[in-house]
Amino acid sequence: MSLTAIEQYLGTLPAISTSEHFGYKFFFYGAEQVLPFVTIALADNEHDQVSRLDRDGVFRLNIGVSKATFQQLFPGNTVAWDYTALNSFMPHPHYAAQHFICILNPEGAHLATTTGYIAEAYGIAKKRFDKKHAADH
Repeated sequence: MSLTAIEQYLGTLPAISTSEHFGYKFFFYGAEQVLPFVTIALADNEHDQVSRLDRDGVFRLNIGVSKATFQQLFPGNTVAWDYTALNSFMPHPHYAAQHFICILNPEGAHLATTTGYIAEAYGIAKKRFDKKHAADH
């Protein structure tokens, strides 16, 4: 259910484009598709098996938040994370340095919080796009 809710929420955001590769859905602001602000990992692949997405119905949502939000969520970030844990925010296993967070199958209060982080990531992507294209005008 949460995957449907997340995809429906993403569908309400203007100027979104998507692509699918290697068991991932990528969500971009604008048509350029340079840097996704959200990805949904639906399956393991040869490069990423850390979350054991081979389990029935398990998916990982990856969200690019601000540095401030990332640091607020993970001050010091010295924890050994269990990337198979459901419904828990964690630094992304591969893109934490770029301030990506992840959560497997968000539910309950975490589902509402997740949409807030998606909104933040969308805002960052839009601002980046607008800044890049401001020189065109």
